[in-house]
Amino acid sequence: MLCNGLGRYDEALAAATSACQFEDLGFFGWALVELVEAAHRGGQPEAAEAALARLTERTRAADTEWALGTEASSHALLSDDDTAEAPYREATEPLGHCRMALHLARARLLYGEWLRRRNRRLESRTELSAAHEVFSRIGADGFAERARRELLATGETVRKRAAGAVSELTSQEAHIAGLAKEGHTDHEIAAQLFISPCTVEWHLGNVFAKLGVTSRRQLRSALSTPGPRAA
Repeated sequence: MLCNGLGRYDEALAAATSACQFEDLGFFGWALVELVEAAHRGGQPEAAEAALARLTERTRAADTEWALGTEASSHALLSDDDTAEAPYREATEPLGHCRMALHLARARLLYGEWLRRRNRRLESRTELSAAHEVFSRIGADGFAERARRELLATGETVRKRAAGAVSELTSQEAHIAGLAKEGHTDHEIAAQLFISPCTVEWHLGNVFAKLGVTSRRQLRSALSTPGPRAA
């Protein structure tokens, strides 16, 4: 997923191929999604088609909103330009009804990329902007940058998310972020603040999204960077 987000498709293909060697119940379906995209982008159409066939067996059996939307998006990715639009449109509706915000954003990114290649700039901006907002908010930096580059190619002006927006944090989030920066674990922070570790984890998720970071190491750097001074 990381390498697909960064556009390093050869690495993504190798990683996804390895992940798909074992057909476990938890991550095999997700790994197949990555394999379809990596193989397609990496110029391995036969591997992409084989992965899609295996994915379809599972999505048809599951028949969930996520499964239907993911299958449609993967199918659209491998379709020719004359037939791709219908499955791209089909993908966003079921994914919009489930809680997989990342997968909906990825489907919109793929659709936006396709629209841009078809020179349908205004329509592509709608999809790409929506995808970029979600990726930026949840800290999926690789995908956010990919969406940003696509938006720039349409002529849209897009600013990178500021990594030092400490002023956006609530007092509780700032307190928890400061303790995390000092190296305290979720359990230690929870004990100090008389809250549950799950609550700490939830607050840190908000902190990461607001600061545009994805790890505690990045958090330390973000909190150490002075923000812009008021005029």
